[in-house]
Formats: sequence, structure tokens, C-alpha cells
Amino acid sequence: MIREQETTVRFHVWGSPELSEERVRLIRLDNDGMTYAMAVTEEGYLLHVYYGKRCGEDDLTYLLHLEEGNYVPRHHKREKGGFMDSRPFEYPCHGIGDYREPCFMILDGDGMSSCDLRYKSHRIVQGKPALTEKGVSVIPATFAGSEEAETLIVTMEDSHAGLLVELNYSIFRNLNVMTRSAKVYNRGYRDTRVQRVLSACVEFPSDRYDMVTLNGSWARERGVCRAPLHGGVQAVDSRRGISSAQHNPFAAICAKNADEDHGEVFGFNLVYSGNFLAETEVNDKRQARFVMGINPYDFSWLLKPEEEFTAPEVVMVYSEEGFGGMSRTFHDLYRNHLIRGYWKDRERPVLINNWEATYFNFDQDKLYAIAEQASKLGIEMLVMDDGWFGHRDFDDSSLGDWHVYEKKLAGGLKPLVDRVNALGMKFGIWFEPEMVSEDSELYRAHPEWAIQIIGRELTQMRAQYVLDYSNAEVRDYVYGMLRNILDSANIEYVKWDMNRALTEVGSTTLPAKRQRELWHRYVLGVYDLMNRLTTDYPKLLLENCSSGGGRFDPAMLYFSPQIWTSDDTDAIERLKIQYGTSFCYPASAMGAHVSDCPNHLVGRTVPFETRGDVALVGTFGYELDVTRISEEDRNQIPGQVERFHRFNPLIRKGDHYRIGNPFESSEYDAWAFVSKDKNEALFTFVRILGAANMPPVNVKLKGLDPKKRYLCEQTGQVLSGSTLMNCGLNIGTRGDFMSKQYYFRVAEEA
Repeated sequence: MIREQETTVRFHVWGSPELSEERVRLIRLDNDGMTYAMAVTEEGYLLHVYYGKRCGEDDLTYLLHLEEGNYVPRHHKREKGGFMDSRPFEYPCHGIGDYREPCFMILDGDGMSSCDLRYKSHRIVQGKPALTEKGVSVIPATFAGSEEAETLIVTMEDSHAGLLVELNYSIFRNLNVMTRSAKVYNRGYRDTRVQRVLSACVEFPSDRYDMVTLNGSWARERGVCRAPLHGGVQAVDSRRGISSAQHNPFAAICAKNADEDHGEVFGFNLVYSGNFLAETEVNDKRQARFVMGINPYDFSWLLKPEEEFTAPEVVMVYSEEGFGGMSRTFHDLYRNHLIRGYWKDRERPVLINNWEATYFNFDQDKLYAIAEQASKLGIEMLVMDDGWFGHRDFDDSSLGDWHVYEKKLAGGLKPLVDRVNALGMKFGIWFEPEMVSEDSELYRAHPEWAIQIIGRELTQMRAQYVLDYSNAEVRDYVYGMLRNILDSANIEYVKWDMNRALTEVGSTTLPAKRQRELWHRYVLGVYDLMNRLTTDYPKLLLENCSSGGGRFDPAMLYFSPQIWTSDDTDAIERLKIQYGTSFCYPASAMGAHVSDCPNHLVGRTVPFETRGDVALVGTFGYELDVTRISEEDRNQIPGQVERFHRFNPLIRKGDHYRIGNPFESSEYDAWAFVSKDKNEALFTFVRILGAANMPPVNVKLKGLDPKKRYLCEQTGQVLSGSTLMNCGLNIGTRGDFMSKQYYFRVAEEA
């Protein structure tokens, strides 16, 4: 998969009749579907050569145009600046003639910012080593065994600054996936301040591409945005301390003709939960440079002699089957090589969450009444949301006081949990461990534990502050409270929420020269606590949440197999949210519930059946009071639960095909899940807005085996895969927001 070859380039340097030579080492990473190639010049410049569809066993160095001798500094130093500002570098540095966006920037002991990393050596490792850093408990990343991946580690050196940078490239054997990360070592005798340390750079030879990003807001997460590349810089980022609902740490560079099923797409996803940057710059020569990593905005990291820093991982997916092919590759990778633990390959229990049912107004009897009714309908777990702790009757108090509110739950959690368990149901609970209320015992005892700048007024959001998770004492204290609660009763699920961004980013414990490290140290602290939780309670089902989908990123999936997709539970709004989320995250990771109508956020009324069909694309559950909904709706729940159990293995493990596009049409949305062996498929159609005198909609299915014949369980019709995909399926629906679902299996014919 990884190999190298040497070649010699011969050329005439301008102004000299003599023939010159440059020895170039080519390093290739190949699997069956793609090739990634780089080259090392005699002076140690590491140049990007090619990334794309698998190519032949040829010398690819001609793509560098080194035969134009004016662009080889060793032979033509007077034009070195032209070389630096036009060549495709694998890990570009600041201050040595490359004026495009760099990956790496420092301040050395003299206060100088130039850096010149040159190739020193490389080695090849079977499998995929974990990302590590001294003093850091865990760094989320994908994983693979020796039979599944191979890793190239390239060591770069700036001898003047005394720095080594290891560039890690892992290529997967059976997936068109490569991952990249960087690790910095200070081997000098003076402190160095790292100002910018991105994880990956990919150079595209032209600007004939589009850039696709996932943008939105609270309750409107991950909308698909596509724009052509143009001269200058295009970027999405987060400066909020979380990966954010506004911009997801995902971007794709795609061919102009790329669509859902055709064309080249290069997808990038950062395995990180804090501030990020994804940026493309098109220069004056119409070359496009894409970079991704930790956002350098307000960031720096002091690296003392013998210290190290590890940048997070970028997942790179290549597809020649459009965005659908890219998505299915991301899904396979994350399901098999990122999500870990007991729940990795297991069906999740159908839950009911009391938030939209009761908000803060509940007691033990009210929760038990919901659980009692839910258990009769086949629902398997009750989740107690916000309001059970401190003296919390509204959202303006008690965060940080993780002890039971006896006014609501007399006798603690155990009596309620035991009663719920006696119904045959599991019990789950909501925490917001990263936050503290001004009105709390914790804040009154330790105001210095909040993130703050001493002397400045603290900005409140949702009447709360953020705890300083760079401080191990804070983490230990909070974790002790969490453990006390989890050990007090049979709690099998935790919803971990985080409801505000960071402001006044300062720490009362970090020295002045390390204050700008707090953005990253905070994220590492969150990882540390989540890692402790999942290690100490290996069978605990952890679901992440951040004001809905504000921290829906790959790093969270490393700790929790599912993430609350959005606080917007309206089924029609969820069509867009789940469509965009599916660009790189699998259905098994999407928290999706059936909620009450009129919907609490948008006021829309959608048929109960449609709400169930839309929520089935996810972990599935309910967000309502089953004791108060109509009998007609309540009677549908057992059937929905039964369909979840029946089809969840197909949805959780199968290939996801987007068929409709709610961003382009208000007529309908549609999708299908197809088993890996293509023997069964579940197809869902949702009419968005109806119209008068409309003929039946004809929808062409995707992903079936054209040679197999399929029985539709709902109609009894038997058709070949080729007919279903080329001629389509006629669907008649009347009325807005109606849905239909069809199950296909290979027909048993004589």
C-alpha cells in the first residue's frame, strides 16, 4: 500500500547551457480505489503530487513541472521565491516565501515567526497507531488493525528552530479513506510558541471545483451549502469553543459536475470538538489549497524544550460516486473504526424523554405515570431530563450541584429507578457537567473555577458560566459528583449536554504565557472526563448533546455512539437537518425522537405516522407525554416500536441512499437503506407540500442489485432491481406532510 521510488529529472536552467539534474523521491499510498502521492526533492522540500482515483504504476513526478528548471531552488536560487509561492507543499510553513495559507507558524526564542520544515526521514507502520501526547489521557481518532490500514510517518525538521514535526498518513485497505495528523516536538534549547498547527493540507491543481460545507444555527443545524471556488479565501470555522451548530467541522471539494451519485468528491472531517478552521485559498495561478485543523484564531501553545503537541486528525474520503459514495464511506468508517465500546454494534433501546412532556414541572409520580404508560406501549427506557438536581425549577440555578432535588424526588433516585425497572424499563438521566450556575452551591464555594478574566464581567448565557476543564481539580470534583449519582441507582444511560459557548476565555490557574492554550486545554479536559466515564461504566449508553446538535463531530462519536441531532424535533424541519447530517455521520449516530404537535418550536402539526417514519432514521425514541396524547396517536406507538426493532439492523448497518433533496425541492423527500448483500431495502417517502391535480410521484430507487428481483411487502408487486432503479416506483399521496414506507426483499420465485 505504501511504497517509494526514486527518479531523476533533467532540465536546462535559464541562462545556462548545461543540463542539470534533480533526484526526486516519490512516495505513494495506494489502495484499490485511490492514490495519494508526494515527492521529496534533494533539498528536502516535501511536495504534494497527486490525490484521486487509483492510477497506474507510473512515475508521477512529471506533475510537479520540475523540468522547468527555473523552479528548482538548488539550481536557481535567484528565483527561489517563485518556487516557494507556487509549489504544492504537503505541510506549508510561514515566512519563507509561500504567501498562501500555511499549516504551521511559530514564534521562536528571538520572537521570529519564520519556519522552514524540511524532510528528514520516514517510516512505515502496519496498522494505525493511536494519537498520543505526554500528559494527555486520550486524543480521539479512528483506529485500525494491521490488516486494515498502513501508516506513513514523515519526519520534518527545522534545524534552526530545533523543531521536529511528524506528519502521519494512514491509508485504509478496504475504504477510500486516508487520515492525517501532525505532532510537533521541541528538540531545541529554548521555548517556542506554536501559533498555528493545522492537521492537513491538500493542493488541487486548479480552481475548477466547488466547496460544500454544512452550516446553520441552533435548531437549524447542518444545512448543505455549495459554492464555486474563486480567487481568495473561502472558509468555515468555529470560534465558540465547540465545533458549533453554525459550521460543522466538515468540508468537501468536488468537481463542478459532481452530484449525489456521480463525480469526484473529496470529503474532509476534523476529529475535534473545539474551535476549527476549514479553508480553501485560490491563488493568482488558480491553484487551490485546502487546509484544516485547530482554529489559529486566539490560539497559541508554549512548547518548552522536550515538550510535544499533537494536532487532531483529519479524515479524508475520496469518492468518484458523488456525495452519496462519500457519505457511505464516512458511515462505514465511523461505524467500524471510530465508535467503540459495548454499544458500537448494538441496537439502542427505544426511549422516552420527559423534556418536552414536562419541562421542569415534574415529580416522581408524574415520571412514573409516563413510564407506566410507556412500558405498556413497548418503550424500553425512561430518561429524566433537566430539573432533577439542586433546587432547579427553571434554567437559572443549580448547575454544578449534582445532588437530587428532594422536593421533586423524595428519597433520592433509587426509589424512582427501582419502580421504573420493575416495569421492565431501563432508566437514564441528563447532566450538564461542564457548566455552573451563578445561583449554585458550587459557584458560591468556588467562583474561581469558572472560565473568566479576572476583573471583567462574566457573560451569562442561559444564566450559566463554563467550568474551567483545563483544571484537573475541577474535573475531579465534578466527576466525583457524577459518580455519586450513577452509583446511587441503576442508571444505564446518560445524556451529556453543553448549552453555551465560551466567553472571557481565561483561567485562574494557568500562567499568563499559557492563557491562549485554554481553548484547547478545555477540549482535552472534556475528553478526559468522557474517557473516565466510559471506562468506569463500560456498558453505560452515553449520548452527547450541545444545545441540540452544536457539538455533532467525530470526536464525540469516539466517546458516545449517538448524538442528539437537533433540539428541533419537527419532522419536516428534521428532513433537512438529517439530510445534511448524513453527509458524513451515520444514521446510527443520530438521536431522533417523535415529539408532540403542534411542535413546540415551529408550531407545525404533522401526522403521527410521518413523525415516526422520520425519527426511524436514527436511534428512535419519544419526546412527549404519552399519558396526554390522543388515543389515535398512542395506538400507533406499538407498531412504530415494532418497526424500529425489525428495521433497525438494516438502518444501523446498511448503506444509506439519499433519493430526494429537501434543500432543492419542497415537493418531497425520500431515502433508502439497503443491506450490504443487497437482499433487502427499506424505502421511505415524505410528501412535503401537496398541490392540486398532481399525478402520482414516480421515484427511482438506488442501491439495489439490478439482476435481483424484489418483492414489495406493502404492494405484493415483484420487480427487478433494474426496473425499480430505472423506471421507478409510483407513489400516490394526498395532503401535506404525509409519508409512506416500503420494504423490499429478494423474491423467492420458482
